[in-house]
Amino acid sequence: MARPRQKGSFSVFSLSFLDIMFCGFGAVVLLVLIINSQMVRHRNEEHKELSSKVRRLEQEVNASKELLSRKLNSLEKVRTQAKRLEGRAKIVLNEIKKTRVELARYLGVSTATLEDVRRLESELKSLDSQHKRMLARLKKEQESGQQALRIPGQGRRQYITGLRLGGRRILLLVDSSASMLASSIVSIVRLKNMPAARRVRARKWQRVIRTARWLLANLPLSSRVKVALFNDRVRFLGPSKEAWVSVQDTASMNQISKALSGQVPDKGTSLYRAFLAAAQLSPLPDNIILLTDGLPTIGAKAPSRGKVMPDERVELFKRATARLPRGITVNTILFPLEGDPKAPSLFWQLAVATRGSFFTPSKDWP
Repeated sequence: MARPRQKGSFSVFSLSFLDIMFCGFGAVVLLVLIINSQMVRHRNEEHKELSSKVRRLEQEVNASKELLSRKLNSLEKVRTQAKRLEGRAKIVLNEIKKTRVELARYLGVSTATLEDVRRLESELKSLDSQHKRMLARLKKEQESGQQALRIPGQGRRQYITGLRLGGRRILLLVDSSASMLASSIVSIVRLKNMPAARRVRARKWQRVIRTARWLLANLPLSSRVKVALFNDRVRFLGPSKEAWVSVQDTASMNQISKALSGQVPDKGTSLYRAFLAAAQLSPLPDNIILLTDGLPTIGAKAPSRGKVMPDERVELFKRATARLPRGITVNTILFPLEGDPKAPSLFWQLAVATRGSFFTPSKDWP
């Protein structure tokens, strides 16, 4: 017989169920707290890292601003000093004129007066020399850091002495004949019979391409440029044969620089056709930079026989230079070729006649 349930009694199962529920809820809360703690710590670490980067960038910006300020102050000092030297030079010139008038008025010129004249003339020369140095320094400060292309150099070897890179319209003529593969006849003959992929990697030709790129990177930003390759014919690189490309047009300059890499040296050298193409440009260039390795082997027409004698090459050179219009400066960078001893003197004479320059780079330049 069942015992009747007493009033107010409770079930053990109910307490156990509640205990399990609260334990489970506590575990969930603890898990959420642990996950949240890890997320907060991760966010704090990211925040610290980003804050560190921001501080570092701010320091770099402040350093750049400080360097720019120093450069501007230095430039202003140079300008002020140049103006002061100009004023001093004018004063000295006036003193010299007065002294010469006195010398002409009095026939009995004393030794002291002559010494004064010599002293003033010496001081004038010294001031003029200082003035030229200041102007050169000022020009260098103004053009500092301005390049059309970024060409990596090795320390201080990214320079050139005496070459005239100025001009409103600059024509860069690059000899792409077979002789640009090497400096010796034997090596040229050997490389000529190799595939184009091997010829384009020839050491001398790669050096010529680096030189052309260096020139493009260091032209004045106010200039316009054309680049032409020539062997037995002339080919212009760039977006258009007719238009002069602004040095500040980075896209076109990069296109020209990239196009140089794919050119393969081949055939003979017609300097006549290169200068004729320059004379037919409109408007004309006022500065030609010529990259070549010797005297031409082809004139207006291909030679009737294979071999061209040295005297004939001299005559071809003279005919080619006769095609140059007056007033165009020619600057030559020569990569000497064996068996062509007359080339340096003739290209040097061309530089003198056109008020240009002649340059033979060392083997490790640029």
